[in-house]
Amino acid sequence: MTNETRPTASGLCPTSSASETSDAGEERRPNVVAEDASRSLPFPKEPTASVAARTLGESTHQWRTKATHLRADAPNVLIIMLDDVGFAHADTVGGDIHTPTLSRIADTGVRYNAFHTTAICSATRASLLTGRNHHRVESGTITELASDFDGYTGEIPKTSATIPEVLKHYGYRTAAFGKWHNTPAQDVSAAGPFDRWPTGCGFDYFYGFMGAESSQYEPSLYRNTTPIERSNDPNYHLSEDLATQATGWLRQQHALAPDKPFLMYWAPGAVHGPHQVFGEWSDKYKGKFDTGWDVYRERAFRRQKALGWIPGDSNLTPRPDTLPAWESLSADEKRFQARLMEVYAGFLEHADTQAGKVVDELERLGLRDNTLIFYVLSDNGASSEGWSGTINEMLTLNGVPMPFAQQMKILEEEYGGLSALGGPKVANMYHAAWAWAGESPFQGTKLVAGYFGGTRVPMAVSWPKGIEPDTEVRGQFHHVNDIAPTIYDVIGITPPASVDGFEQDPLDGVSLAYTFTDAKVATQKTHQYFEVFGSRGIYADGWMASVFGPRIPWLPGAYAAYANWNPDEDVWALYKLDEDYSQSMDVSSDNPAKLAELKQKFDSEARANHVYPIGAGLGPLLNPRARVGTTRTEWHFNRDVTRLPEFCAPNLRARNNRVTVDVNVPAKASGVLYALGAVAGGLVLYMNDGYLHYEYNFLGVARTKLMSLECVEPGAHRFDLETIVSSPAPGAPASLVMRMDGVEAARASVPATVPLAFSASETFNVGIDLGCPVSLDYRDRAPFEFNGEINDVHIVYLS
Repeated sequence: MTNETRPTASGLCPTSSASETSDAGEERRPNVVAEDASRSLPFPKEPTASVAARTLGESTHQWRTKATHLRADAPNVLIIMLDDVGFAHADTVGGDIHTPTLSRIADTGVRYNAFHTTAICSATRASLLTGRNHHRVESGTITELASDFDGYTGEIPKTSATIPEVLKHYGYRTAAFGKWHNTPAQDVSAAGPFDRWPTGCGFDYFYGFMGAESSQYEPSLYRNTTPIERSNDPNYHLSEDLATQATGWLRQQHALAPDKPFLMYWAPGAVHGPHQVFGEWSDKYKGKFDTGWDVYRERAFRRQKALGWIPGDSNLTPRPDTLPAWESLSADEKRFQARLMEVYAGFLEHADTQAGKVVDELERLGLRDNTLIFYVLSDNGASSEGWSGTINEMLTLNGVPMPFAQQMKILEEEYGGLSALGGPKVANMYHAAWAWAGESPFQGTKLVAGYFGGTRVPMAVSWPKGIEPDTEVRGQFHHVNDIAPTIYDVIGITPPASVDGFEQDPLDGVSLAYTFTDAKVATQKTHQYFEVFGSRGIYADGWMASVFGPRIPWLPGAYAAYANWNPDEDVWALYKLDEDYSQSMDVSSDNPAKLAELKQKFDSEARANHVYPIGAGLGPLLNPRARVGTTRTEWHFNRDVTRLPEFCAPNLRARNNRVTVDVNVPAKASGVLYALGAVAGGLVLYMNDGYLHYEYNFLGVARTKLMSLECVEPGAHRFDLETIVSSPAPGAPASLVMRMDGVEAARASVPATVPLAFSASETFNVGIDLGCPVSLDYRDRAPFEFNGEINDVHIVYLS
């Protein structure tokens, strides 16, 4: 590394170097590593300064001088990233939802309106953490849909070291809090392997959850690799817990290693569904959305222009025909839809407020001035996966449409009406039109990679010591893979050629540091491809070519769109971004040569990054043989088996199976024998006061229950629960038979089975129901541990 000084608005910020030249031309050599040494990590051990002779008396001891790999004022780094937030939701950007922490970071630093993600969570996080394109790091889809195609395994390769893996070698302390979602689902169990968990990817400390989402009230958490069980505190909320854990870690590090800089990754998982927050936060927004999504979007568009967040000549793209006008809704449905949005708004403000607690702690400890903070508002665009608004998001994720009237009837009769929304017993998600409204002025939502509604998110960067605050919005085209190079650039680290013996893939990102002092400087990122689930795009030198994709994520039957889909028949659109910020004017017919050029460039990028085959991200849904955990057909579990993720647990919900439980039953036995899922959907075999019970919870809207007519006598017994699905069709009905010691005890029919999953983050457990409980009948006694002996749980597929 040659010596250089990087000018910032607040002065000169020197990078670390191997040698420096004074004004007089005399070379000075600070105690830092040479460039060739820094290209391979870890650094070689410093030779001893002691002299070892035959005896201790003849020897000389002297502590060796350790090389300094960082300049003395190397900054701390904090990355804040929320989940599933729309570009126009936060009031910082012109929306209606109060985000004081995002505003605080923007007001003390710089802001960006052309920053992009990948359109889906696992992919964005892998790209952020490595500085590479998401398919290059095997993250072309979410970890639950991983397959064996290169680009889609869900395994971040060791040839693409993460930011914390690199920074640890330079002496940084590293911690992650919240959502991870970058470990293959089949590896998230007590069997590991743990080298792909956060602590195996460079983080000294992890506190959070491993999957796509979590209940905010009853999460399944881990500290490092150790499960943390549910809290019975009625005032518990996950986002608050994550803020408390993060501030505690900061205090501990400051007390024990004040001379060490740190990297913190704080990604709470809010506001991914289910939308859950205490009522007082939602009530702040009562009545604010009664005018509906059409009015909201237009209001946000005007504010975005007034605040300078979007160019004054931007066009507002129209509402798709597949989304209803607000005025087409009935009065009752308007009340329901408005309340769903109030809950979402409260959830977002609450999450942003918790992020503020982390920033407060930095200030209290005197660390704020030299902490480089990236606040990426979201990992992708707003989620339209709630379709028409739902009391249980898993209904839509399983492709189960449910009329408004039926949902309201269940909400009133089972859960207490609109006041239950946002609470622990439902997993509500707002209408897709609220996501569209929150994406002003763009087309598309989360899962649409070819259009900015899925990929473009606000970002603010603050570093008081190195960045002068500037209210002028930065419009340079950038991507989440640019954060890692920016961190290395600011700290003064040359990206290593080798880490822990693995030759490193080149970084795909470009440092943002050149934008810190100049809002108008031309972008240095010349191109970037996008692809998720067949939706794709390519940016190059101010142009963007886009394909919406085969599916519309807010419509039922989206997966069926792949049945006869031929990517070669997709029609591409072309946009000139310097004249069309919102992708509102397709100019492909006027520029066929440019479109052909960009399509060829996409093909080149796709081949280089293992994107092909297009649509492979949904392969496991379309091809059952490609799904995780499909090779086994028989299991024997004991009571030590808990926290087995549903995606790699036996499929007891929608496949012919028999579960045989060998138990020793005490008098009036009670507790769970085995459970899969949560209150949003699941199944459970349990005992209560000596009686055997089974419940199949169809996504919180229908519960099929069995109960033995006779109390089970104390002693050794064998219980069988047999499930026979009527046909291979997704969602087919099933018959249930419960037997005790070979004798039929109860029988029932399940009107419909759950085809894909009960939940995105819950687990299979023996002898206990950890996390969010499946049945409301024992909810107040959860986790409802069985008070007898379980000798064996034998599961076998019957076909």
